[in-house]
Amino acid sequence: MGRTSNADQRLMDAAVFLLWEEGYSSVTVDDICRRADVRKGSFYYFFESKSDLAVKALDRMWQTYRLELQEMFSTQIPALERIRNYCQNTYAMQADMREEHGRVLGCVLCSLGSEIGNRDGAIRDKVRALLDEVRSFWWQAIADGQQEGAIPAGDVSAKVRCVMAFYEGMVAQARLHDDLTRLADLADQVCAHLQVKQPLAFA
Repeated sequence: MGRTSNADQRLMDAAVFLLWEEGYSSVTVDDICRRADVRKGSFYYFFESKSDLAVKALDRMWQTYRLELQEMFSTQIPALERIRNYCQNTYAMQADMREEHGRVLGCVLCSLGSEIGNRDGAIRDKVRALLDEVRSFWWQAIADGQQEGAIPAGDVSAKVRCVMAFYEGMVAQARLHDDLTRLADLADQVCAHLQVKQPLAFA
């Protein structure tokens, strides 16, 4: 029997790596093929275009990340602990990426979505769909936090919009300034933004 090819997987892995590090416009099909060590002809056997590859590569990345989100945002964990887990994981991941790539890379979804805008509907829609999944985890955590008395009452959807904008802005600033220290207290900053109620101190 012939050897099973994993060229499509290597191309998707290479695409995520390069799109995250360099951006969509800066990366060519040739760049992706070189990184994946795959012939260009094989690229077009698996994918119609760079846009098609980007969408499928995001889906592949998301399969793993969704499991991590489900673990960090498990409803078996108190709401504030979920939020802190997510923020602390973000810092740890960005620290690992900086160690590997030499600079802070930020969020691939927000970076790609901001770069693409409305120029590529398929990528835009994929980024929106994945961010909507992230939003659902935030929504549940904040709603549960209100039920637990840790987060002030109010419109949950509005709080989610604001806290995600705050979180994404902090991560984008860390990328822009290549400054990991901006994320060192991300969990505290997000909790402060949510006006988290501090537990009562007992004598």
